[in-house]
Formats: sequence, structure tokens, C-alpha cells
Amino acid sequence: MPRREIATLAGGCFWCLEAVYLELRGVVGVQSGYAGGHVPNPSYELVCTGTTGHAEVVQITFDPDEISYRDLLDVFFTIHDPTTLNRQGNDVGTQYRSGIYVASPAQRAAAEASRDAYQRALTAAGHGRITTEILDAPEFYYAEGYHQQYLSKNPWGYCGHGGTGVACPTGVAATARA
Repeated sequence: MPRREIATLAGGCFWCLEAVYLELRGVVGVQSGYAGGHVPNPSYELVCTGTTGHAEVVQITFDPDEISYRDLLDVFFTIHDPTTLNRQGNDVGTQYRSGIYVASPAQRAAAEASRDAYQRALTAAGHGRITTEILDAPEFYYAEGYHQQYLSKNPWGYCGHGGTGVACPTGVAATARA
């Protein structure tokens, strides 16, 4: 039986993150949801008020024999701009913050190493400081059904991710599914 691990990431709109991670070999599934707030079972409408403390997140189930946690983090830092506080593209608010929510000491060490390596690359390219929070994984709440695989169902849907144009210094070993 293949091994499975979970990664929980926030980097702006969950639609954008979900669409990218679903394409990676070794990713078994991606669920959109909310994490990091103080209200149990929040709705999208409530999260959008900015009063719950939740971030839009994706919970990625992956096979670490096919794709490493570090590879997932390299993709994460590359596809969004971690230097903008509470914003990606036209999406503004605390629910669009950048965050890595770790499930183990090994994930924390990998997240901190990835952040630090990417910060060095960003600094060399003239970009600002990374604002990504790295915290112990909070409770995850699934987003409403219409948010799951949203861009697959709505290919012309909005995605405000642009990244910084700076590649992660370790590169990405993951490849898209055939």
C-alpha cells in the first residue's frame, strides 16, 4: 500500500492552489478548505468577512515516495507571491494570506529551510521579505462543494496568482501528470 502524507498550504485563493497541485505526479488528492481561525465550521461568506481568522487553504494528500514535501513547498513558493501580506492579485484580505501549516517537526524543518532558501533567492532578485506564516496545522474545515475543483469545472474562472518570477533554488523535481 502506498504511503500517504498531508500538506496544508495557504497562498491566496484556494482555487488557484488546488488547480496546480492536482496536476502533479504523486499528489493523490487536493481539497479546498479553511484553517487557522477561531470559528468552528465556517462558511465561505463568513470567512470573506475577515472576522473568523481563517485562511483559504488546500489540504494536499500526497505519496512521499513519488513527490517530496519539499517539492510541494518549492511549487508553493513559486506559484504565488509570498512577499505580499494578505493579498494575491485582486484578492485582498486576511483569508488570502500565505501560510504553511505543518503536521510534524520534519515538515516544520522543511518549511523553514524552503522559506529561507527562497528568501535568499528573492533578496538577490530585489524582492521584499517573505510574509508566509509557518504554524502547527490547525483544524481543517472543508469548503463548500462548489469550491472543490472549481477551476476544473469553470475553466474561465479567476485566478489571481502571478508569483514573483523567481524560481526556487532547489528546483522542482515534480513533473506534471502525463
